[in-house]
Amino acid sequence: MSNPSFSNNQQPNNIGSNNQAHTRNRKGRSSTLIVILMIVALIAIFFIKRYNKMVNLQEAVNTSWSQVENQYQRRTDLIPNLVETVKGYASHEKETLEGVIEARSKATANTIDPSKMTEEQLANFQATQDQLTNALGRLMVVVERYPELKADENFRQLQAQLEGTENRIAVARMDFNNVAKEYNTNIRRFPNNIAAGIFGFKTRPYFKATEGAEKAPEVKF
Repeated sequence: MSNPSFSNNQQPNNIGSNNQAHTRNRKGRSSTLIVILMIVALIAIFFIKRYNKMVNLQEAVNTSWSQVENQYQRRTDLIPNLVETVKGYASHEKETLEGVIEARSKATANTIDPSKMTEEQLANFQATQDQLTNALGRLMVVVERYPELKADENFRQLQAQLEGTENRIAVARMDFNNVAKEYNTNIRRFPNNIAAGIFGFKTRPYFKATEGAEKAPEVKF
């Protein structure tokens, strides 16, 4: 016959052992879950910080581009009055005047969405603006032939404004390149490039020096 007292004593011990094992397993799962949540939180913080930094730099690029556009628009707005003033003294310089008007029209029509800017788009934008710069340069050469026009107060004011605008354009372009470089460097660095790839941040193109800009133009009369 079996010993009832032995069986009764053994059963509580087994139940206690099972409870302890179950408690240990539950604590182990809880610890594992906490570790996983901590890792997920750290990864989230990693991406959030880098995403916010990239957004800030991207907005800085967009703002800098708007300054470039503002300065080019300022130059564009000066041209009609400039052309009319020159026409008053040199109406027969039709080809040169029409060249300025045509170049202005092309430059005005060429706009860029900074959030989708490509290297090709910026190159085309710069090309049309350079064409306008060249057309204005030819106009200034024509002006040299007309002393009365050069002495006209309205023309002198327009010329001074145009020269000031050209300087501001150069500064705005340089500032844009600097901000774009900071942004591009940030999203290309490891591990930022991982976040940039996930969230679709792409590098921005730069303004390039106009060919021959390092050499002062030679003007002969």
